[in-house]
Amino acid sequence: MRPRPWPRRTAAALLAAALLLLAGCAPSVDPIERLGRKAAQRVRPASPAADRPYLRWGLAAPLPVPPRPPARTTAARTRTGPPVLDHVDTPDRVVFLTYDDGAERDPRFVDMVRELRLPIAVFLTGSAAGPGSGHFARLRAAGADLQNHTLDHPALRGVPYAGQRAEICGQRDRLRARFGARSRLLRPPYGSYDTTTLRAAADCGVRAVVLWRASMKDTGLRFAHGPHRLGPGDIVLVTSDDDDPAASLHERTTRILRTLQTQGLTAGRLSDYL
Repeated sequence: MRPRPWPRRTAAALLAAALLLLAGCAPSVDPIERLGRKAAQRVRPASPAADRPYLRWGLAAPLPVPPRPPARTTAARTRTGPPVLDHVDTPDRVVFLTYDDGAERDPRFVDMVRELRLPIAVFLTGSAAGPGSGHFARLRAAGADLQNHTLDHPALRGVPYAGQRAEICGQRDRLRARFGARSRLLRPPYGSYDTTTLRAAADCGVRAVVLWRASMKDTGLRFAHGPHRLGPGDIVLVTSDDDDPAASLHERTTRILRTLQTQGLTAGRLSDYL
């Protein structure tokens, strides 16, 4: 008996499979073909700034890690109270970045402080530390120190002792109640103070009255005295949006950080040195 021939369809399928094998046409493992081109187009390589956050904030290189601070500097007390300083006597190549209440006007500033691990000090008044002050709670969680700038932001010079003590101790207590912050540094509003300020500050547990040797303005750094160049231990005030409406706080901070890098300096934590 002669064998029955295969059906035409089966023979055609076998012939096609044989041709595929001979041509080496195994199933494609190309991820674009496997996922489909539209799906593959949605896959993007990680951004260079993902693991190098300094790029996102306009810096060409990361900030150097500050040296381990020594035991706190013992600044000379005045006869009536804590020392008044705009500079810390240290050989460490660190500069201290300080901010006043204007830090609340730039919501991106919190991200910058957290991602760059900036050891900044923010001096707050009572209105900024009042209800709805979640921004400053986030800023503290990001690593900022919250310090005393009085309750109502008055020029303290000439105010009687009771009034100055109420302003300083009152804000110390509010910072503790709102944020759990133990503020030991005082910045008198407008840099205005007198011997009564120092006596009231001492009675409120203030360790140092902090002014600034340089301030970051819209036109760049302005120096209160001394060389027109930053040096180790300088205290810098980065001004608020009111002083430079054309640039946000994080943009002004980027400017000062670039200046530090060009001069071989980095940012240090002021409370570690005082």
